[in-house]
Amino acid sequence: MKKPAIWRVFCYVKVVSKYLLSIFLIFNSLNINGQSINVKNIDIVRDSYGVPHIFAKTDAELAYGLAWAHAEDDFETIQEAYLAGNSLLSKHIGLRGAPIDFLSQLIRSDDTIDSLYQTIDENFIKVVQGYANGLNSFANNHPEQVLVGKLFPITPRKMLKYSLLQLFIFSEGEKAVLSIFNNTAGVIDTSNDRGLGSNLFVFSSKKTKNNETYLGVNTHQPLEGPTSWYEVHLISEEGTNIIGATFPGAPCILTGTNQNLGWTHTVNYPDKTDIFQLQMVKNSRLKYIVDDEILKLEKFRGKAFIKILGIPIKVSRKYYKSIYGPTLKNKNGFYSVRTASLFKIRALEQWWKMNKSKTFEEFYDILKMNEIPGFNFGYADKNDNIFYISNGIIPVRNDKYNWKGVIPGNTRETLWIDYHRTEDLPQVLNPESGFLYNANNTPFKSTAKNENPNSEDFPNDMGYSTYDNNRSTRILELIESYDRIDFSDFKSIKFDFKYPTPFKFNFVDVNEIMEMHPEDYPDISDLITEIQNWDRSTNSDSVGAGIFAMFYYNLGNYIRKPYINRNLSNNLIAQMLSDVKAYMVKYFNKTNVRLGEYQKLVRGDKEIPIWGMPDVITAMTSSRHVDGKRKITHGESYIQLVKFSNGRPHIESIMSYGNSENPDSPHFDDQMEMFSKFETKKMTFDKEVIYKNAKSIYRPK
Repeated sequence: MKKPAIWRVFCYVKVVSKYLLSIFLIFNSLNINGQSINVKNIDIVRDSYGVPHIFAKTDAELAYGLAWAHAEDDFETIQEAYLAGNSLLSKHIGLRGAPIDFLSQLIRSDDTIDSLYQTIDENFIKVVQGYANGLNSFANNHPEQVLVGKLFPITPRKMLKYSLLQLFIFSEGEKAVLSIFNNTAGVIDTSNDRGLGSNLFVFSSKKTKNNETYLGVNTHQPLEGPTSWYEVHLISEEGTNIIGATFPGAPCILTGTNQNLGWTHTVNYPDKTDIFQLQMVKNSRLKYIVDDEILKLEKFRGKAFIKILGIPIKVSRKYYKSIYGPTLKNKNGFYSVRTASLFKIRALEQWWKMNKSKTFEEFYDILKMNEIPGFNFGYADKNDNIFYISNGIIPVRNDKYNWKGVIPGNTRETLWIDYHRTEDLPQVLNPESGFLYNANNTPFKSTAKNENPNSEDFPNDMGYSTYDNNRSTRILELIESYDRIDFSDFKSIKFDFKYPTPFKFNFVDVNEIMEMHPEDYPDISDLITEIQNWDRSTNSDSVGAGIFAMFYYNLGNYIRKPYINRNLSNNLIAQMLSDVKAYMVKYFNKTNVRLGEYQKLVRGDKEIPIWGMPDVITAMTSSRHVDGKRKITHGESYIQLVKFSNGRPHIESIMSYGNSENPDSPHFDDQMEMFSKFETKKMTFDKEVIYKNAKSIYRPK
């Protein structure tokens, strides 16, 4: 059947558009703002696990090589990240992308970039441009992989827009916006990580044997998507030489180790974001009152796309801006969101400078840039320095107000503009105990009891958490069980998968299950007995762990938010265990299901039993899979274990799957079995060894 004329025109326009895109990318791929990239100066050296060791003359060329290598392994996710940051995700995936497109427009990142672009170090601009050039060149050479042509060419500003969106989300800004949409403004659920966070461990020679210093990078991130890790080694003649991991779209390493020092992050929960209720002028359009002065909201329309029969249809939604920040209306009035990440654009520059730092003093000076809006830092170096800080761009707030709820948006007394200095944040340097740790718990428990920061030294409105969780409790318990540790002990602590006694979930108390009398519940007495006799280890062969995991994931069917520190009654526990028993019979035809039968690490067609559960040190969180099983989606991801010995770093690492998102790559799943056995691979800075053992050596185009 002959296609309608309009269809032929559409296809013609599509072909011409792709042709023009290719021409435009050729023009832009190797020269943006006068910066040239010589690909002959770049070597991508792939090791036996597909990890790219990228050698380049300049940092800009290094960033080009990183962009090319990462695009080879995961161009789709890089594009989706930038689509989200540039309000184009709904063009790719339709309605599912609309909320993030609205969010990226709500924060007005263009305005921030325009006002602050000139503050960025010109050397870092060259790096960002180099990375953009690499992506544009890859898109030019692989046009069939381009998701949305309008995204290209990638520019530094487009990259920064995504960075601003991501850091706004990490600052709990997304939760603030959601609370306004849900008419619960002021209720920002940031106090409960529910076991989804990360761990950090650092040990000096005061705690280790053999005069060594240890650093544990133990991130708990989604195993796939825009905040999943990519491992890489970056080396330039301008002083960069670092092994670590980065997110899709970032032009440098975000956690890792160079030849002098290393650092890692966990998410922290100070008060980073505030919601202000505006006092509107009655019977007026968009006018509000601040200190008896009448001001007017700026009005905007955010656009997104839904797809009907594959055709994108534009939709829009109103939003506003006040002197406090992005503003939305719900049935209770107008609310503004304010967080420091809306007014800072140099976070990636700070990470890049950390990549190149050589001493603790230099590293700390870089921290004082105060551009990264959150995260705990754990640090160690070859000189046996260890350091912890609960970092953040924390506003200096007026102590006349209660900053835990909605804040009055009718006075400049609440309009904060200044931030606490890095020196004023909770931190510990070189404790006599010889160790530092964090598992998303309070910064006031980060080392031995007598050396912790004192919560009374910090204003309440900084909002730092004061709770422990299962992981932090267990980590301290393990560390204090040793007088001194060697590297194998360090690994044993890192790969521990046992819950402490009692359980320390910070959102619900499940300990009553251990006090129940099995004989009082004959239908489920076997399950109660199994859990009570369980050693609390979440190994894949454990029946107790299997039953408890099913019980844990059944909590959501009975408990709704907010559920902070909720106690469970015996009757409720019994009902949930009855559900668990029925579930096991239905899907497994037995009631003694091991954890590894229920919980799987899945990649493509490969499916293997896996250990871990939420809020054990080797934390794992899962979602429904098939046939009653669950699939790990979040938790143990990139792991790097570092030993500084005789002034040199020795690095071991592992990924949960592999270093490629391409199902046709041998590195799509080649680390899964090692990961499941707590094995690691050795990494090296030795250029001669890297080239000698390389599986491939090539240059980008």
